[in-house]
Amino acid sequence: MISQELNDQLTRVNPGQPAGEVLRCYWQPAALSDELAGPRPVVPVTLLGEQLVLFRDNDGALGLIGRHCPHRGADLCYGRREDNGLRCPFHGWHFDRTGQCIEQPGEPEGSRMHEQIRTAAYPVVEKNGIIFAYLGPGDPPPFPNFDCFRAPGTHVFAFKGLWECNWLQAMEVGIDPAHASFLHRFLQDEDPKDSYGKQFRDSAADTNIPMTKLLRDYPRPEIRVDETDFGLKLTALRAMENGLTHVRVTNQIFPQAICIPMSREMTITQWHVPIDDETCYWYSMFTSFTQPVNKELMREQRLKEHRLPDYAPLKNKRNDYGYDPAEQARETYTGMGLDINVHDQWAVESMGRIQDRTQEHLGKTDVGIIRYRRMLRAAIAALEDGDEASLPMRGAADVAALAGPLSNDAIADSADWEAASLRADAERRAACPWDAKL
Repeated sequence: MISQELNDQLTRVNPGQPAGEVLRCYWQPAALSDELAGPRPVVPVTLLGEQLVLFRDNDGALGLIGRHCPHRGADLCYGRREDNGLRCPFHGWHFDRTGQCIEQPGEPEGSRMHEQIRTAAYPVVEKNGIIFAYLGPGDPPPFPNFDCFRAPGTHVFAFKGLWECNWLQAMEVGIDPAHASFLHRFLQDEDPKDSYGKQFRDSAADTNIPMTKLLRDYPRPEIRVDETDFGLKLTALRAMENGLTHVRVTNQIFPQAICIPMSREMTITQWHVPIDDETCYWYSMFTSFTQPVNKELMREQRLKEHRLPDYAPLKNKRNDYGYDPAEQARETYTGMGLDINVHDQWAVESMGRIQDRTQEHLGKTDVGIIRYRRMLRAAIAALEDGDEASLPMRGAADVAALAGPLSNDAIADSADWEAASLRADAERRAACPWDAKL
């Protein structure tokens, strides 16, 4: 259990809140590139409690500025996209992508008032289908050289989904290796040949054992957590028969991303991004090591479960997440269908908008969650002391050189599991058509 005061400290994200100030020190996903693909590339963005508008100007450059006009507060999402900026339809005040007001056509001739008018504006950059924004102080940090950023666009597919809960409980489900044996348990195994684009549907390592069966048969992992330059490395060991061990390596990328294996072919790098204290988006980059991603198929698969334009899941608390007791009796552990995103969504939303951690009881398999919270608390304390350089990936000598991270499944001799995991990753990278070497 933790105190209500500490729970608030770890979860609240508005400007001036401790966790929110830590998150502002890092690049945050703000939108998918797809959201700006239409004839009018202007979309509302609420990020870390701030209401903003994202747009491409007439030259194609990106801008992220305050959503409400500094004149009388009208919504700039309805602004006229012209003259390389947005013009407020209310009185014609015009703002460029730096947030500077450059014209007030209704003011007296010769007025220079506009020179003193500026709205919030933040740096933005586009990376493999996601537009990232930096809302923090000073210059933004460099991007690490992770696989999802260094892979060519042909090998990365990006998508997002809305969850109605706080970002922290959303992220913590991704650093909980034990839950996969229960929450994502399938009572019947699908053919791994039909696994493309689906998590936990591949066969395990170099075997014909479906991952669903392995997770079901070995529900008591030993979980090891190591600190890294980017956050945490989590290793889940499941002891099998005949002296073998299944090794699953996942990662927590500070402050609120994870990198996990989706299959032998792909990894998922996923951010849990606060809209405000009580809602968040997950943003995922699916990165393929060998074949180009079938983006059309993966988008089609996910749009069967989500609506546009807000990417809200079709299954949600208002329709009981599609819960079917007959399915729960014979097919899945949850009775909520075959999409594991729905399982995770139910788990974290059912905790409440902000989980009441004063009532929780963590166990031994929650070691990743415990270590992460300590890391977040240390970052909050360091930032309050003005020691930004001690934050992960803020004070490292060369953040841009951070590569990987290793994220895979392997089955190995129990005495050789660590080396076997490294070999499996090295072999996959060596066969990669793009430069994935570590």
